[in-house]
Amino acid sequence: MQSMSDQRLLDYFHRRQGEILETIGLFVSHETPSHDKPRLDAFADLLAGRLAAVGASVEIITQPTRGNHLRARFIHGNATEKPALVLCHYDTVWPVGSLATHPFRIEDGKAYGPGIFDMQSSLALVEYALRGVGELDIQLPRPITLLITSDEEIGSGSSRALIEEEAKQAAYVLVMESPLPGGALKTRRKGTGSFTVETIGRAAHAGVDPYQGVNAIEEMAHQVLTIHALADREAGTTLSVGVIEGGTATNVVPARAKARVDVRAWTQAEADRITEAMAALQPVLPGAQVIVRGGWNRPPLERSATGALFERVRNIGRRLGMELEEGGTGGGSDGNFTGALGVPTLDGLGAPGAGAHADHEHILIDEIPGRVALLTAIWKELEPP
Repeated sequence: MQSMSDQRLLDYFHRRQGEILETIGLFVSHETPSHDKPRLDAFADLLAGRLAAVGASVEIITQPTRGNHLRARFIHGNATEKPALVLCHYDTVWPVGSLATHPFRIEDGKAYGPGIFDMQSSLALVEYALRGVGELDIQLPRPITLLITSDEEIGSGSSRALIEEEAKQAAYVLVMESPLPGGALKTRRKGTGSFTVETIGRAAHAGVDPYQGVNAIEEMAHQVLTIHALADREAGTTLSVGVIEGGTATNVVPARAKARVDVRAWTQAEADRITEAMAALQPVLPGAQVIVRGGWNRPPLERSATGALFERVRNIGRRLGMELEEGGTGGGSDGNFTGALGVPTLDGLGAPGAGAHADHEHILIDEIPGRVALLTAIWKELEPP
């Protein structure tokens, strides 16, 4: 049953829907590709100023090559409990110049723009949730820590340690990534990894001494079949050899070949199985060698880390008139790191829409107030045990 406080939240954010949308447009208008440090740093400064204006204590965590990260702490009530950690990233996959062909625009109830769904709109949702807490004088049961990173789209290499450090101190983690189609929250994500397999043979003249050589590409062909056979469709474990290179000329028996392999799994048990199997690859051709490098970039996010938190959030959503669903995705996020630590984690709390990384990337405008109200209500309702 919806309470007066729930309706107050919804009314507040409905009144500010246009203002929130304007802020989303502002954020989308700043292009922030993952490898462009000057643009990333400038945008981090913009976010820092806006968050400070709503009462957060903001710290810029400088990076030597990647964009700077931003950590904001917000207290409006109990300051002694473990904080709620909110994870965002502000880098996008869109190159500079994308706004010329994909400008921010509003059409048929949708707002379009590069990175708007993944995940510039979420930055505005979090800012206005903090505004709402202050303006409505909502006493929170615990502090909020907001961590906004600059390299999620390229693997979180410079931010993973920071994310894990903050997660270990948190009561729970909310990941503001985009939801699944229909607005479903993400309670499972596959772990993701990448291996490089190199086969080494022996060069020889393909016409004069073909049998003196050991063909590294032939050896790689055997390895590719072995690698693909490790997949388990029923378990959802996939391996894909996506890039192969090797050889020097058609008249030379190739001495080297290299393949890059994408791996994904729903469970840590399957991830461990693949790690062991990849390490155990053996050459088939006499005289050939096989070298395997790489591993898992993100561990799986399993429902054991998300299920209980999802059920509590679903009940909060019902009081706001939302029937929240759950699902899983083959892509990873920074929530994979926190869930693997055993910290209760829930992903997909951004604005509903579609088209992440695609030409039609958009959010649904009328869903904005509800999602900000949900985030605020989670902060308000998830009290210490």
